[in-house]
Amino acid sequence: MATNRTYDQIKVGDTAEIVRECSSNDLLVFAHASGNRNPIHLPDTDWTGDGVVDKPVAPAMWVGGLASAVLGNILPGPGTMYKAQSFRFLGRAAVGDKLTVRVTVTEKKPDNILIMDMAVLRQDGMRLVEGVAEVIAPTETIEFDSSDIPALLVQRHRHFNRMIELAKSLPALTTAVVAPDDPNSLEGALIAAREGLIHPILIGAKSRIEGAAQELNESLAGFEIIDIEDESEAAGRAVQMVHEGTVKAVMKGHLHTDHLLQHVVKKDGGLRTKRRISHVFVMDIPGRKTPVLISDAAINISPDLNTKVDITQNAIDAARSLGLQSPRVGVLSAIETVNPAIPSSLDAAVLSKMAERGQIKGGIVDGPLAMDNAIDVQAARTKGITSLVAGHAEVLIVPNLESGNMLAKELTFIAHAEAAGLVLGAKVPVMLTSRADDSRARLTSCALALLYTHWQTNEVPVGILDRDGE
Repeated sequence: MATNRTYDQIKVGDTAEIVRECSSNDLLVFAHASGNRNPIHLPDTDWTGDGVVDKPVAPAMWVGGLASAVLGNILPGPGTMYKAQSFRFLGRAAVGDKLTVRVTVTEKKPDNILIMDMAVLRQDGMRLVEGVAEVIAPTETIEFDSSDIPALLVQRHRHFNRMIELAKSLPALTTAVVAPDDPNSLEGALIAAREGLIHPILIGAKSRIEGAAQELNESLAGFEIIDIEDESEAAGRAVQMVHEGTVKAVMKGHLHTDHLLQHVVKKDGGLRTKRRISHVFVMDIPGRKTPVLISDAAINISPDLNTKVDITQNAIDAARSLGLQSPRVGVLSAIETVNPAIPSSLDAAVLSKMAERGQIKGGIVDGPLAMDNAIDVQAARTKGITSLVAGHAEVLIVPNLESGNMLAKELTFIAHAEAAGLVLGAKVPVMLTSRADDSRARLTSCALALLYTHWQTNEVPVGILDRDGE
């Protein structure tokens, strides 16, 4: 607990300061709170229009406003009321700058009024802001908890933005798009083509595809269309084109998942490999330092141990393709201890030991872990779990399809996450998006497929993602 300083306790010459690092979230919060959405102040923005994302400049009033943190929290502290404030701006701050905010009492006036000099200095000593504050100091002592303020979630999806930008640096992936005959699925493919992520070959009923393009007011000039009325036949043709070497990926359009997968998984002429096919959700969750991968939530309903081995390996490979080195894999169960009455806890323990023995490669695997101690450090500490994974999991292996599907959708609709999906373990990646997914989810799925294909071919990712998400 901290206390303020009353007017009678303060002397001329008293000083106080704080050090604050400017973050991109600070600029976004200020834009919303002030209504100032000048793009020069916003991160991840091309404000010059030259096609390059520019480094943001911190709003001058955000920098100057840091003085109120010292006045309101330290000197004089709670109970302080502003009368006047002047600013003179001498330089600019940027994301990552460490700013020292200092106030000094220069005069005491009647009626509990204080005159205070204030200054903001950058880490190199440059004075960015100077000014004078006139405040009414409190006369009563107030004890307070300075950390007692509601948490604030900034809804950003920087991980997906980064993945898309990385994928743009690679040659486009020739992709069979099956039944893109509604505006959502067609728009996703066309946007991905414009961004240089895929070269789509549209397979399906030509009349319906052209009708969807008319709804979008888009031209299909320059795009190859293979006219096949039946959706299942269109899926079969896409798989055949993989064997012919014509395409390097398959993308689901407006057809039922079963109609596509029956051709992907069939023994004769399908896309099976020695590894079991599984689905991976990649989630961009606001506030998380890295993307979170969830598997399997779409294909394997009640996987046995052997299937979970392949599910885990596929998910690790997907994480590595995104630039996560030695991804931390939490194998989930209802509890964090092995209980023979809960089969998923046994499977989790075996998977963890198999990873230790090199039967699962490329990641750090631990389990069983409950959801809370897999992703929250404090929960792991409270339960006495010491692990490289506990509290830091980046890949979550779920017990079955139902739990994985519910987890992914809860994160999407409650935690404001963005989701993209990919089927791995086949001869080529399959973008298995929901028919209800928007164009952003489809665009990101294309980026995932392109990054994964590059990683498979070169055994190195395009970029390395550190634990700060950069």
